Amino acid sequence: MSTPQPGSVLRGAVDLSALRNRPQTPAAPTGDQAEAPAGAVPSLVMDVTDATFGQVLELSRTVPVVVDLWAEWCGPCKQLSPILEKVVTELGGRLVLAKVDVDANPQLAQGFRAQSIPMVVALVGGQPVPLFTGAVPEQQVREVFAQLLQLAAQNGVTGTVAVSGAPEADSDEAPADPPLPPLHAEAFEAIESGDYDRAVRAYEQALAEDPHDADARAGLGQVRLLARVQGADLQSARAAAAADPADLEAQFLVADLDVAGGHVEDAFDRLLDVFSVLPEDRRAPVRERLLELFGLVGDADPRVTRARGRLSSLLF
Repeated sequence: MSTPQPGSVLRGAVDLSALRNRPQTPAAPTGDQAEAPAGAVPSLVMDVTDATFGQVLELSRTVPVVVDLWAEWCGPCKQLSPILEKVVTELGGRLVLAKVDVDANPQLAQGFRAQSIPMVVALVGGQPVPLFTGAVPEQQVREVFAQLLQLAAQNGVTGTVAVSGAPEADSDEAPADPPLPPLHAEAFEAIESGDYDRAVRAYEQALAEDPHDADARAGLGQVRLLARVQGADLQSARAAAAADPADLEAQFLVADLDVAGGHVEDAFDRLLDVFSVLPEDRRAPVRERLLELFGLVGDADPRVTRARGRLSSLLF
């Protein structure tokens, strides 16, 4: 996830205007919904349709809403959705999860331009904020949500919601999940405070101690991307890259910003175009950046599959 103002990166990529302005026909309230107090929702995890999406946009002015675009036939969706539900529930009303079946809700699928799923986007103050595409580990979900809460706070969205009719906490309830490993906890704390360099160091140390730590590897890639795009201006970066196509760092920055903003194919095409015209002795850094971004997006993503195929054809 990038750190610009909500909606700034997705402007032009997401069009929610038709859904924002359509008349709402809410279902007749029953049971708990009819007597829910202000600031309460029936559940922190809700199914959302084309017809009810406007209510979710309004809710996002109080609390950040995570939108999970999924489908019944999507295997990675079935891996990711339980993780999203678990983490949102543990945050106790600081986030709400809106689940959208793209097959049953074509207007939302079109509005978010969901070219591949699972696709996870947030709404903050009615504006879309890109999070990630593809199934990702739980630790990475936690880190991205921490950044989302930080971004929401910067934009004045700091509310919480209660679940209407939820029972009060029981002193005999099951114990909480075990704490994060120390280096993971340090990285998580650093991300929450915006200290990406410290988070990178923590994850690097975790990998040095255990090279098979998949959560640390995923977290490291995500935080490196966040660190690279922090404070960057997309228009200025594009102008610099256009002015000097041979400047690899300029091309890398635009590709990073595109991935952070959800424009994954644009990022891959840019780097593959650069790779194709470089002499062999200068190609290694571009290939390394491509492989890193492939890992961030996820090997199961069809855009990664296509880009890997083109990269292989250029290599051989």
